[in-house]
Amino acid sequence: MLYKVKAKIDKLKMRDFYTVLTDGTVADQDPDGAEIVNAMQKAIMIDKDTLEWYETCHCATPLKHERETVYDKYLNIVETTLVDEVKNDIKGNSFWNCLEDKHFPEEFLYEEFE
Repeated sequence: MLYKVKAKIDKLKMRDFYTVLTDGTVADQDPDGAEIVNAMQKAIMIDKDTLEWYETCHCATPLKHERETVYDKYLNIVETTLVDEVKNDIKGNSFWNCLEDKHFPEEFLYEEFE
């Protein structure tokens, strides 16, 4: 099933989130690690602390395993909506680019995340 997902970020955990997304920790997770990384690479920051993305999940409870193993550690899922198809309806900036730009310089200030 395909879901449109909305989540709030935890700004203080974004550096750690980026690390596990890029060091293989999440990608190597069975059965959904690659899907989680792919989803985060496509996620869009719709405002300074909210993400939206589309993700396929076959759990009876939407994103159950993904939340238990990854998302709930770094994000607060606000909404999952069952949809028929991916649309080009999410506007904003790339979450992945924001993570790359903001979360590895040592001088990073968390309030600058936008």
